Amino acid sequence: MKKETLLRRQAMLDFDTDLRTQHGIICGVDEAGRGPLAGDVYAAAVILPDDCDIQGLDDSKKITEKRREKLFEEIQEKAVCFCIASASIAEIEKYNILKASLLAMKRAVEGLSQTPDYVLVDGNQKPKLSVPLECIVKGDAKSASVAAASILAKVARDSYMKKQAKLYPNYAFEKHKGYGTEEHRNCLLQYGPCPIHRPSFLKKIL
Repeated sequence: MKKETLLRRQAMLDFDTDLRTQHGIICGVDEAGRGPLAGDVYAAAVILPDDCDIQGLDDSKKITEKRREKLFEEIQEKAVCFCIASASIAEIEKYNILKASLLAMKRAVEGLSQTPDYVLVDGNQKPKLSVPLECIVKGDAKSASVAAASILAKVARDSYMKKQAKLYPNYAFEKHKGYGTEEHRNCLLQYGPCPIHRPSFLKKIL
């Protein structure tokens, strides 16, 4: 592992250690799927042990899909507890994508088998929780706990979209995971939307 990567990983672990000293049991939370034109939005909450030893833990956007999938398994094995949750397309349309994302985060935290003392949320928007929380912009690059949550949410949502691709093969969801790529937009123009598309996201395309 490169020295730069090792130093960044240690800095992320130290970040969490400092917060544990101040607040007790901490939980990292992140979402995946706010931007796509299709599919549910996902979120994950993770409580890592004090002596967390997960090699290669990093912001999910900085690591390959294959590496994310391996870390997905390792995080679940080594975490004190975790929960992956989602908000549906209907909820996205009813509340808007931001509120649906926060709802998925709330569900993830409330689904943990252990209640944290303090929650670290990636970004600058707060879900409604009954425990103290802190928003951290680019938290998935600063906190090991948030990075772990980002990986769980991303891999879980990608897996969900691969399953949807089998149900709706005309849209190549297995490739772009619902994001508005040129290929996806062309499929929409050719076939129109399918049941898992987000109508409010398609107004400028269709």
